[in-house]
Amino acid sequence: MIFGSPLLSRLVALFKKMPGVGEKSAQRMALFVLRSERAAIEEFAQALLAVKERVGLCEVCGNVAEDPRCVICTDPRRGDDAICVVEQPQDVYMLERTGAFRGRYQVLHGVLSPMDGVGPESLRLGNLRQRASQAGTREVVVATNPTVEGEATALYVSRLLEGLPLRVTRLARGLPVGGSIEFLDEATLGRAFEGRQDL
Repeated sequence: MIFGSPLLSRLVALFKKMPGVGEKSAQRMALFVLRSERAAIEEFAQALLAVKERVGLCEVCGNVAEDPRCVICTDPRRGDDAICVVEQPQDVYMLERTGAFRGRYQVLHGVLSPMDGVGPESLRLGNLRQRASQAGTREVVVATNPTVEGEATALYVSRLLEGLPLRVTRLARGLPVGGSIEFLDEATLGRAFEGRQDL
Protein backbone atom coordinates (compact mmCIF):
# COMPACT_ATOMS: atom_id res chain seq x y z
CA MET A 1 0.00 0.00 0.00
CA ILE A 2 1.40 3.39 -0.99
CA PHE A 3 0.81 6.68 0.80
CA GLY A 4 -1.18 4.83 3.51
CA SER A 5 -4.33 4.81 1.34
CA PRO A 6 -5.91 1.59 0.02
CA LEU A 7 -8.05 3.62 -2.42
CA LEU A 8 -5.00 5.39 -3.87
CA SER A 9 -3.15 2.06 -4.07
CA ARG A 10 -6.07 0.56 -5.98
CA LEU A 11 -6.04 3.48 -8.42
CA VAL A 12 -2.29 3.03 -8.98
CA ALA A 13 -2.85 -0.68 -9.66
CA LEU A 14 -5.58 0.15 -12.19
CA PHE A 15 -3.41 2.71 -14.00
CA LYS A 16 -0.58 0.13 -14.18
CA LYS A 17 -2.85 -2.10 -16.26
CA MET A 18 -2.67 0.45 -19.08
CA PRO A 19 -0.10 -0.28 -21.81
CA GLY A 20 3.23 1.45 -21.24
CA VAL A 21 2.41 2.63 -17.72
CA GLY A 22 4.81 1.57 -14.99
CA GLU A 23 4.73 2.03 -11.23
CA LYS A 24 6.05 5.61 -11.12
CA SER A 25 3.82 6.84 -13.95
CA ALA A 26 0.82 5.19 -12.32
CA GLN A 27 1.66 6.90 -9.02
CA ARG A 28 1.96 10.31 -10.72
CA MET A 29 -1.41 9.84 -12.44
CA ALA A 30 -3.10 8.76 -9.21
CA LEU A 31 -1.71 11.80 -7.38
CA PHE A 32 -2.82 14.01 -10.28
CA VAL A 33 -6.36 12.67 -9.82
CA LEU A 34 -6.13 13.41 -6.09
CA ARG A 35 -4.99 17.03 -6.69
CA SER A 36 -7.46 17.75 -9.51
CA GLU A 37 -10.79 19.54 -9.15
CA ARG A 38 -13.79 17.23 -8.77
CA ALA A 39 -15.42 18.64 -11.93
CA ALA A 40 -12.37 17.76 -14.05
CA ILE A 41 -12.30 14.19 -12.74
CA GLU A 42 -16.06 13.80 -13.30
CA GLU A 43 -15.62 15.02 -16.89
CA PHE A 44 -12.80 12.50 -17.38
CA ALA A 45 -14.91 9.67 -15.92
CA GLN A 46 -17.87 10.61 -18.13
CA ALA A 47 -15.62 10.64 -21.22
CA LEU A 48 -14.37 7.14 -20.35
CA LEU A 49 -17.92 5.83 -19.96
CA ALA A 50 -19.10 7.54 -23.16
CA VAL A 51 -16.27 5.96 -25.17
CA LYS A 52 -17.08 2.54 -23.74
CA GLU A 53 -20.81 2.94 -24.48
CA ARG A 54 -20.77 4.68 -27.86
CA VAL A 55 -17.56 3.81 -29.71
CA GLY A 56 -17.36 0.50 -31.53
CA LEU A 57 -15.88 -0.90 -34.73
CA CYS A 58 -16.79 -0.04 -38.31
CA GLU A 59 -18.81 -2.83 -39.91
CA VAL A 60 -16.80 -2.49 -43.13
CA CYS A 61 -13.16 -1.91 -42.22
CA GLY A 62 -12.86 -2.51 -38.46
CA ASN A 63 -11.69 1.02 -37.63
CA VAL A 64 -13.13 2.78 -34.59
CA ALA A 65 -16.55 4.31 -35.22
CA GLU A 66 -19.44 5.93 -33.38
CA ASP A 67 -21.84 4.83 -36.12
CA PRO A 68 -22.10 1.54 -38.04
CA ARG A 69 -19.49 2.90 -40.49
CA CYS A 70 -16.42 4.97 -39.70
CA VAL A 71 -15.73 8.46 -41.04
CA ILE A 72 -13.27 7.11 -43.62
CA CYS A 73 -15.68 4.53 -45.04
CA THR A 74 -18.42 7.17 -45.35
CA ASP A 75 -16.17 9.87 -46.84
CA PRO A 76 -17.09 10.26 -50.54
CA ARG A 77 -13.73 11.96 -51.21
CA ARG A 78 -11.85 8.75 -50.42
CA GLY A 79 -10.87 6.50 -53.31
CA ASP A 80 -12.03 2.90 -53.66
CA ASP A 81 -9.02 2.03 -55.82
CA ALA A 82 -6.76 1.15 -52.85
CA ILE A 83 -7.16 -0.61 -49.50
CA CYS A 84 -4.49 -0.34 -46.82
CA VAL A 85 -4.29 -3.28 -44.40
CA VAL A 86 -3.10 -2.33 -40.90
CA GLU A 87 -2.83 -4.11 -37.57
CA GLN A 88 -4.61 -1.68 -35.23
CA PRO A 89 -6.76 1.50 -35.30
CA GLN A 90 -3.81 3.59 -34.06
CA ASP A 91 -2.02 2.67 -37.30
CA VAL A 92 -4.86 4.30 -39.27
CA TYR A 93 -4.41 7.42 -37.18
CA MET A 94 -0.66 7.54 -37.89
CA LEU A 95 -1.09 6.94 -41.63
CA GLU A 96 -3.79 9.60 -41.82
CA ARG A 97 -1.42 12.13 -40.25
CA THR A 98 1.00 11.68 -43.18
CA GLY A 99 -1.63 12.53 -45.80
CA ALA A 100 0.07 9.96 -48.09
CA PHE A 101 -2.92 7.63 -48.47
CA ARG A 102 -6.40 8.58 -49.69
CA GLY A 103 -7.99 5.15 -50.05
CA ARG A 104 -9.81 2.90 -47.59
CA TYR A 105 -8.55 0.69 -44.75
CA GLN A 106 -8.85 -2.83 -43.38
CA VAL A 107 -7.99 -3.00 -39.67
CA LEU A 108 -7.04 -6.53 -38.61
CA HIS A 109 -6.94 -5.99 -34.82
CA GLY A 110 -3.83 -8.12 -34.48
CA VAL A 111 -1.35 -10.24 -36.41
CA LEU A 112 -0.84 -13.93 -36.97
CA SER A 113 0.93 -15.44 -33.99
CA PRO A 114 0.59 -19.24 -33.75
CA MET A 115 2.64 -19.27 -30.52
CA ASP A 116 -0.06 -17.08 -28.93
CA GLY A 117 -2.92 -18.99 -30.51
CA VAL A 118 -3.75 -16.22 -33.00
CA GLY A 119 -4.71 -17.66 -36.37
CA PRO A 120 -6.40 -16.13 -39.43
CA GLU A 121 -9.85 -16.68 -37.89
CA SER A 122 -8.87 -14.33 -35.01
CA LEU A 123 -8.20 -11.43 -37.38
CA ARG A 124 -10.68 -9.25 -39.26
CA LEU A 125 -9.85 -10.75 -42.66
CA GLY A 126 -13.27 -12.19 -43.53
CA ASN A 127 -14.39 -9.53 -45.99
CA LEU A 128 -11.00 -8.41 -47.37
CA ARG A 129 -11.01 -10.57 -50.53
CA GLN A 130 -14.58 -9.52 -51.31
CA ARG A 131 -13.79 -5.84 -50.76
CA ALA A 132 -10.65 -6.09 -52.89
CA SER A 133 -12.52 -7.76 -55.77
CA GLN A 134 -15.11 -4.99 -56.17
CA ALA A 135 -15.45 -1.24 -56.52
CA GLY A 136 -12.46 -0.86 -58.84
CA THR A 137 -9.78 -1.77 -56.32
CA ARG A 138 -6.39 -1.81 -58.05
CA GLU A 139 -4.03 -2.08 -55.08
CA VAL A 140 -3.92 -3.52 -51.57
CA VAL A 141 -1.15 -2.01 -49.45
CA VAL A 142 -0.07 -4.23 -46.57
CA ALA A 143 1.11 -1.94 -43.77
CA THR A 144 1.71 -4.42 -40.97
CA ASN A 145 4.66 -3.81 -38.66
CA PRO A 146 8.09 -5.14 -39.74
CA THR A 147 8.12 -7.88 -37.09
CA VAL A 148 8.13 -11.64 -37.58
CA GLU A 149 4.37 -11.72 -36.92
CA GLY A 150 3.77 -8.71 -39.17
CA GLU A 151 5.71 -10.33 -42.01
CA ALA A 152 3.81 -13.61 -41.61
CA THR A 153 0.53 -11.70 -41.71
CA ALA A 154 1.64 -9.80 -44.83
CA LEU A 155 2.43 -13.07 -46.61
CA TYR A 156 -0.93 -14.51 -45.56
CA VAL A 157 -2.77 -11.46 -46.92
CA SER A 158 -0.80 -11.73 -50.17
CA ARG A 159 -1.82 -15.38 -50.58
CA LEU A 160 -5.42 -14.58 -49.64
CA LEU A 161 -5.60 -12.12 -52.53
CA GLU A 162 -3.89 -14.33 -55.14
CA GLY A 163 -5.73 -14.48 -58.45
CA LEU A 164 -7.32 -11.05 -58.14
CA PRO A 165 -6.39 -8.47 -60.81
CA LEU A 166 -4.63 -6.06 -58.47
CA ARG A 167 -1.25 -5.20 -57.01
CA VAL A 168 -0.43 -6.30 -53.48
CA THR A 169 2.28 -4.00 -52.11
CA ARG A 170 4.19 -3.69 -48.86
CA LEU A 171 5.48 -0.52 -47.22
CA ALA A 172 9.13 0.17 -48.04
CA ARG A 173 11.85 -0.94 -45.68
CA GLY A 174 12.33 2.52 -44.22
CA LEU A 175 10.55 1.21 -41.14
CA PRO A 176 12.81 -0.04 -38.36
CA VAL A 177 12.78 -3.80 -37.90
CA GLY A 178 10.97 -4.69 -34.70
CA GLY A 179 9.38 -1.23 -34.52
CA SER A 180 5.73 -0.25 -34.53
CA ILE A 181 3.95 2.11 -36.91
CA GLU A 182 2.31 3.71 -33.90
CA PHE A 183 5.64 5.19 -32.70
CA LEU A 184 7.05 6.52 -35.99
CA ASP A 185 7.24 10.16 -37.00
CA GLU A 186 5.21 11.40 -39.98
CA ALA A 187 8.23 11.95 -42.26
CA THR A 188 9.60 8.41 -41.85
CA LEU A 189 6.17 6.87 -42.22
CA GLY A 190 5.36 9.03 -45.26
CA ARG A 191 8.62 8.03 -47.01
CA ALA A 192 7.99 4.36 -46.25
CA PHE A 193 4.50 4.64 -47.68
CA GLU A 194 5.68 6.36 -50.88
CA GLY A 195 8.42 3.73 -51.37
CA ARG A 196 6.16 0.70 -50.98
CA GLN A 197 7.02 -2.35 -53.09
CA ASP A 198 5.27 -5.37 -54.56
CA LEU A 199 4.83 -8.17 -52.06
